[in-house]
Amino acid sequence: MIALIQRVSSASVTVADKTVGSIGPGLLVLLGVERNDQQVNADKLLRKVLGYRVFSDDAGKMNLNVRQAGGSLLVVSQFTLAADTNSGLRPGFSSGAAPADAEYWYHYFVTAAQEQGITTATGRFAADMQVSLVNDGPVTFWLQA
Repeated sequence: MIALIQRVSSASVTVADKTVGSIGPGLLVLLGVERNDQQVNADKLLRKVLGYRVFSDDAGKMNLNVRQAGGSLLVVSQFTLAADTNSGLRPGFSSGAAPADAEYWYHYFVTAAQEQGITTATGRFAADMQVSLVNDGPVTFWLQA
């Protein structure tokens, strides 16, 4: 399981010109599910996302995680993160999870984040989404579990 996280001042997702999810300060989480991902992967990645210290403390150092900073999550499914880009000029998607599995683990991740008490907004799985964000920093990290 892969998460591309971006520290944002704000972020939103629209589908068919309707906003389906939005947050103020927090993390935009682009989530890719790989073929053999299981609960252990989702749980480990969520711990990383929630614990990753990418927000500034009073001294201006990145020492705070999203919870400590009072931020929210916007979780957007992104199957292209699981693409094989090692050869050629066209990505391969054989390492990505089957759509039903990816949807299950995406919803599992979102629900687990909400159960941790983190305000969590979402995109819409498998929809054509437009994602808008104000990347704060910019601060962007690739996490994998």
